[in-house]
Amino acid sequence: MNFQPLGQRVLVERLEEPTTTSTGIIIPDNAKEKPLNAVVKAISKEVKEEGEIAVEDRVVFAKYSGTEITLEDKEYLVLSTDDILGVLK
Repeated sequence: MNFQPLGQRVLVERLEEPTTTSTGIIIPDNAKEKPLNAVVKAISKEVKEEGEIAVEDRVVFAKYSGTEITLEDKEYLVLSTDDILGVLK
């Protein structure tokens, strides 16, 4: 993959949510919400200089944010750093 975000943006890959509840109930695809957790796959030069977010960090982002793109048959999301709520440690 060769994608370089520009400005204050990062490229993330959503983390998969479990398909069953803790009690074993299977959640159908149409009832699942898209996950709000992701792994950072690429960052812009500006974000790298700030040093708050790095590649491979796990982040939480706002519900209706970002732009979905497909690269090499994989779904990604381009987010502004303002849409990232925090880094999971």
